[in-house]
Amino acid sequence: MKTRITELFGIKYPILLSGMSWISIPKIVAAVSNAGGLGILATGPLEIEQTRKEIREIRELTNKPFGANVNLLRPRAAQNATTLLEEKVPVINFSLGKGDWIVKRAHEYGGKVIATVVNQRHAKRAQDYGTDALIVTGHEAAAHGGEVTSLVLVPHIVDSVNIPVIAAGGFCDGRGLAAALALGADGIAMGTRFMTTQESPLHENFKRFSIEKEVYDTFYSARIDGLSTRVLKTPAAEKAVKRGLNLFRAILNSREIAKSWDIPYYKLFFGVMGSGWEKTKNLAYMANAFKAFQLAVEGDIQKGILGASQAIGLIKDIPKVSEIIERMVAEAKEVGKKMAVIMD
Repeated sequence: MKTRITELFGIKYPILLSGMSWISIPKIVAAVSNAGGLGILATGPLEIEQTRKEIREIRELTNKPFGANVNLLRPRAAQNATTLLEEKVPVINFSLGKGDWIVKRAHEYGGKVIATVVNQRHAKRAQDYGTDALIVTGHEAAAHGGEVTSLVLVPHIVDSVNIPVIAAGGFCDGRGLAAALALGADGIAMGTRFMTTQESPLHENFKRFSIEKEVYDTFYSARIDGLSTRVLKTPAAEKAVKRGLNLFRAILNSREIAKSWDIPYYKLFFGVMGSGWEKTKNLAYMANAFKAFQLAVEGDIQKGILGASQAIGLIKDIPKVSEIIERMVAEAKEVGKKMAVIMD
């Protein structure tokens, strides 16, 4: 299966692992890459030396292309991005910020850069400063999808740019892969489907809980981590939306974040406070969400909050990563054959 994405990244199949904090760790990143896709390491929760260590661990687990992501809104994001550049990560995926400097430095060593976008304006800007490809994230996606559904957003962006588009949001099987290609995308990125695999570090409690859910069992709110985000319906998620921002809890949780990122707490605190109320509020929400996301990965269904796509209702098993990818490719080819007959 060849598309512009497989050619660009030197991979067998146009299937990417989304960079999910606490879940897209070296083991699953390497599993996706070894199966012919492109695994993407999530660096959001990592301090700089841990980022470096995990990149090197991936290289011990696979000799195939891989990537790493960086959320430019988070503290220490620039330092983590610099670490990715220093380690010459083959593919860097950035989001929630301007990554022109990442593009410039990655291209110096032959690296490729993907920008994650949710609208046409950001897609065009990313293309203008040389980004190699786009992940276009629709409303169905886990975490920070856009306001427009993938069915509409993907062709809208495809028609607006010349660089390859990777569709994200609601994709979990071969039908979705075929549909994305029909919409003009060159591949797909999946988080929720890979989250419920044998290689995923997500606790078995949440894996079993997830495959019991239906397509209606998520909701989209700005009261989880400060940005509009889609999560699985859990007791903690529903409480968080009703309660709104808990500043006292955010202060307690931010201490733990500062420790995990190896940042002196006073620097984090005053840096955030000096950034203005809106950003402070967003980061306070994020501090609370970080703790809840960690609890979900550890298996606490009552207190944990888990990002999940609406596609969760289509997922009914917990296979190996390689089984998912081979199954999806076979399904997509069958869909293509059926469509050829119908359209003949």
